[in-house]
Amino acid sequence: MSREAHRVGVDIERAVVIITSGGLIGLPTETVYGLAARADDPLAVSKVFEVKGRPRGHPLIIHVSSLDRARLLSEQWNERAEALGARFWPGPLTLVVRRASTVINEVTGGLDTVAIRVPSHPLARQLLERLDVGLVAPSANLFGRVSPTTAEHVLDDLGGSVDYVLDGGPCLVGVESTIVDCSTDDVEILRPGAVTEADIVSVVGSTSPASGRTRAPGMLRSHYAPNCAIVTVEAESEAVSFRERGVLVIDAHSDPESFARDLYSILRRCDEESRDMVVIVLPSADGIGGAVRDRLMKAAAPRP
Repeated sequence: MSREAHRVGVDIERAVVIITSGGLIGLPTETVYGLAARADDPLAVSKVFEVKGRPRGHPLIIHVSSLDRARLLSEQWNERAEALGARFWPGPLTLVVRRASTVINEVTGGLDTVAIRVPSHPLARQLLERLDVGLVAPSANLFGRVSPTTAEHVLDDLGGSVDYVLDGGPCLVGVESTIVDCSTDDVEILRPGAVTEADIVSVVGSTSPASGRTRAPGMLRSHYAPNCAIVTVEAESEAVSFRERGVLVIDAHSDPESFARDLYSILRRCDEESRDMVVIVLPSADGIGGAVRDRLMKAAAPRP
């Protein structure tokens, strides 16, 4: 057995031991693979920032096993958070609420709010149910780069910096969770995902545009970026001239749900093929297409 193979598997007991002792694992979720550490250990959380190269002020999402566990992390759990959690958890939704005093500053970036999610992936749920703490689990890649949707992606990006990777197969959603801020009078969608604005409105009645400082992951203008240049166009007709010049053109419009699952693998493959530029025809903003558009526009944005 190779050294890499020894560090990938489905051994929940091994993952429990590593997490409990302050180590890092690659955690499969339905959205993307996370770099997981216990959320109550400042040193373990610090390792996550160091390995990813993530700025310390960017808050992390705490993953827990149930709605009951989520309530314990907030001092002002409200009716909107309760309704959304009851409707969409476990699943690809993150809720931002007022934090409890037990939540450490390293997780929240010093904010008075905390982001919480109950993932639906079977391996993630098995692990979380075995632990008495929540897990921080930002995407298991270098900060700002393409998110991982397979165990192999985690090893490609982080190598020996992660102690073990739970291999849950390819992620079924493929883009990060929807983030909804329930901490103020207005419900704000901070990051689009598979749980759509229409889904949120069906539960809480209305939403407001995101405003103010960064309160959750994925709110930066440039993010999820491969090495090659990404050019986005709204229609196939706009891609004709690029195709005539031999530039690869990819259609995200015809099947946004399937494209979302494959999005990050496609971007990684473009880098593996050493492409200088890729043109992508954007999907409509309906359904998960809104999340795909968000990720592609951020991947195409100039880097700071």
